[in-house]
Amino acid sequence: MHAKMTKQALFSLSLVFLSLCSKTFGQPAQAPTQPANAPAQPANIPVPRGTPDVTKILQKAGGFTILIRLLKTTAVADQIKGQLSNSDTGFTLFAPTDSAFSDLKSGTLNSLNNEEKIRLMQFHTLPKFYSLENFQTVTNPVRTQAGDTNPGDYPLNVTTAGSQVNISTGLVNATVSGTIFSAKQLAVYRVDKVLLPLDIFVPKAPPAPAPAPLPVKPKAKKKAAASPKSTTTTTTTPTPTLVVDSGALGLTKHGMLVSVGVSVFIAAFSL
Repeated sequence: MHAKMTKQALFSLSLVFLSLCSKTFGQPAQAPTQPANAPAQPANIPVPRGTPDVTKILQKAGGFTILIRLLKTTAVADQIKGQLSNSDTGFTLFAPTDSAFSDLKSGTLNSLNNEEKIRLMQFHTLPKFYSLENFQTVTNPVRTQAGDTNPGDYPLNVTTAGSQVNISTGLVNATVSGTIFSAKQLAVYRVDKVLLPLDIFVPKAPPAPAPAPLPVKPKAKKKAAASPKSTTTTTTTPTPTLVVDSGALGLTKHGMLVSVGVSVFIAAFSL
């Protein structure tokens, strides 16, 4: 009788133990909590075999129709894929959503020519693989595929605040809102704004007009050299002009003859 009661007690305790175990191990494991401002983790996109194709990655993620179209029409997607095959440095793409493009002023994209659209897509691409942790120690300005780090060469500034990554173009301040893909030297991050470069969307000031030439002063005329004054005064006596009057000469001659004749006549009459 005592043994039977002991077996029943043990059986009851076993049932209680099994019940407690089923409640404990049957609950799903809770995911660790993340900070409120932490970017979303990568989507469950299978890692592609071979060289990753950025447009296929964006298509699987969804919500990037405009970006995919621009990457294809500008051939930047092909450029990324080709360089991934021949480079170990990798690429980082900041991917604006369709909602980010819809926030642009109407006609913004249509106002760009083909060259500017290529620059815009390259401006969203860094020619190096950056994990979210790498952005905490990055040196600004950051080079983009559109140019270099010098002013006027399409650089970006990337800063972090805790686990939040911020991007500044000098015209737009954007935030990384999630990781779409990060593997095989390619990182694709969702951003909440289209990155507008200053070099395209801010009109350049016209060059300053050349200063007007200074008026040319007329050259002073050279004065004629003064002749040295002579210290000797020369007086020129005018030569008298001899006027010969044939009538007066004849009268003179005849007058002399008359006078001589009268004198002879008076002398003879006195004798």
